[in-house]
Amino acid sequence: MPHRLRSALSAALTALACLLLPFGVLSAWAAYGLADTGRYVTAMAPLAENPYVQDAIADNVGAGIVHAVDVGPLEGTVNHFVQDAVHSFTRTEAFRTAWDTANRATHEAVLHALRDDPDRQHQDDPGGRYGSYGGEGAVTIDLAPVTAQVKRQLTADHVPLASHIPIAHTEVAVLPAQDLVPLRKGFRVLEVAGFWLPVTAGILAVTGIALAVQRRRAITATALGTALGGALLGVALAIVRHLTLADLPPGVSAPAAGAVYDALTATLRTVSWLLLALGLAVAVGMWVTDRYGRAGRLRRASATPGPVPVPEPTRARA
Repeated sequence: MPHRLRSALSAALTALACLLLPFGVLSAWAAYGLADTGRYVTAMAPLAENPYVQDAIADNVGAGIVHAVDVGPLEGTVNHFVQDAVHSFTRTEAFRTAWDTANRATHEAVLHALRDDPDRQHQDDPGGRYGSYGGEGAVTIDLAPVTAQVKRQLTADHVPLASHIPIAHTEVAVLPAQDLVPLRKGFRVLEVAGFWLPVTAGILAVTGIALAVQRRRAITATALGTALGGALLGVALAIVRHLTLADLPPGVSAPAAGAVYDALTATLRTVSWLLLALGLAVAVGMWVTDRYGRAGRLRRASATPGPVPVPEPTRARA
């Protein structure tokens, strides 16, 4: 193959590999990180101790309890006790257990809906108290268990009318029914892409380096492209975060939503920094080794003695 054609083909494969790399990282994160219940629950678990998340949950649950009870002239007093009790509950081990169970059950309900696998519940939530999917309707989460625990605490504290708090099964749609069909198709594509996109990017990069006439330059170009992909991924995460927090529905806590976003994308941010650092390290390493290699070759060339000239014989004068 002509050198010019090899160089052009190598450059094209390298560019395509570097272009696919960020998308491969995103798809792999979604397919093997976000779609994995254990990893999802582990990522969300620290949020149970995040003050912004605790306050957001306490405010919503407390407001719902007060709204459900007709306390008349005692509204101000009851509201004070309810808010204190709910905020206190969010700082207990029972809340952290309920938080993990609710996240696990809801996540599994979403996965079962996306995989069209209804009527399966996790062993920690056998009755589907938190998340459920019935096969045709929406995926929902029920906050009644949290209300029940708050009611028990208020009753134990002798708060007026606490025993009259209704435990209503208020189901909040996590995944609307009309969105299930397109999301299922996208989820199947994502599961396939999560494996094949990173593999394809790796094969293209290796092939491009193997075809290159000057492989050192090809490795450097691949490393710089990897660093650029990592940087673009990090910038994209920051932009999406800003747009997400700027378009929140009324009443949703921006700090709490930001904490959730940061927890879900922590792995992606780490990978983006690793790609940037790894790419730059390889590129710098190739540059340093090339420079010192040239200097060594020049020193060896200057130290090697050249051929000694042989003088021509002089003719004797007649």
